[in-house]
This record gives sequence, structure tokens and C-alpha cells, in this order.
Amino acid sequence: MSIPYRDADELNDLGIAGYLKIQPLQETSGYLAALFLINARGEPIEFTYNRIETPNTFLWRQDDIRRHATRKLTASILSLCPKMPRLILCLAEEIGSELFTQDIQVSVPVCRISPAIKAISYSTIEIQDKIETGDPMNLFWYPGKPQDDSIEVKLLHELTGRGLITEPFERALIGLREVYPDKCK
Repeated sequence: MSIPYRDADELNDLGIAGYLKIQPLQETSGYLAALFLINARGEPIEFTYNRIETPNTFLWRQDDIRRHATRKLTASILSLCPKMPRLILCLAEEIGSELFTQDIQVSVPVCRISPAIKAISYSTIEIQDKIETGDPMNLFWYPGKPQDDSIEVKLLHELTGRGLITEPFERALIGLREVYPDKCK
């Protein structure tokens, strides 16, 4: 006789979250990037990655090189990723507001995350919010914060409650180190 149980199917209904990680190359000019998709339980669903070499020249300003590389890498990863997340999360210290407000348009909400104690620049068209975790976090939503009862916000709260607001970025970095052992810090 089996023990009756019920799987938490409602967690599956929340969909998946994408964590965009951008990392400078270790010894050369360039960047690595990954889009790490997880479900509401934190289980890995997909890991899409790429890299780009950047010019090392006096003709480019460093911020322009970073912005160009970030835009190109993000576009390639989004086009390669076989699954569509409900929302995309990224670290505000890695991803500037211009990526999703000016350079690339996506059909899902984007949330840049930063510890509340850090000063981060953001666009006036991003919606600033806060979330209480062990350390309070600032959220910068584009094109706007989803409704409080939306699936995207429920997914974010589920991830936060499980300690997964920033931890998947660490796993994405581990994945990049695995794929590019000689390139990643």
C-alpha cells in the first residue's frame, strides 16, 4: 500500500526564472555570459552560455566596450535559449539599466537586483522596489513592476523565500568556470 501524497503542482505553474550573469574574461579582453534558468524550487532547467572577445584599442571607451559586449552576448543567449522564463533577474552591478531600457527589448519583466546598502544608478523609466531578505535588496523593474498578484511576483517571492534571490548567480558563475576553465576568474 502506498502513502498518499500531493506534489506541490502550484510551484510548477509559477514557471521558470532566468538569471543573467555577465563576467569579464580573466586574462584577455572579453566577456562571458550565461542565462541560468531555474524553476520555483531552485532546480536547474537550462544553462545557455556564450563568450565574446572585445577589441583592445584606443578607439573604444571602456564603458562602450562593456555595453557593446553585454548587448551582443545577451542577444545571442536570448536567441539560443530554448525555454522562455517568466522573468529575468540580473545583478545591477553587472548589468546597466541601458541594456533592457535602450539596447534590447524583451517580452518578459526584467528585474535588476542590488543590495540596499549599495548605491546603484538606474534609469528613470525603471520602477524601483525593495524586497526584504536577510539583507534588504533593491529591485529595479523594467518595463514596470508586475502586479502584486501576478505569477511573476509570486515566482519572485517563492524564490526569495527559498533563499534564491541571488544564489543562482553563484551557480551560473560555477557553470561558466566549468565551461571556460582557463578564461573565468
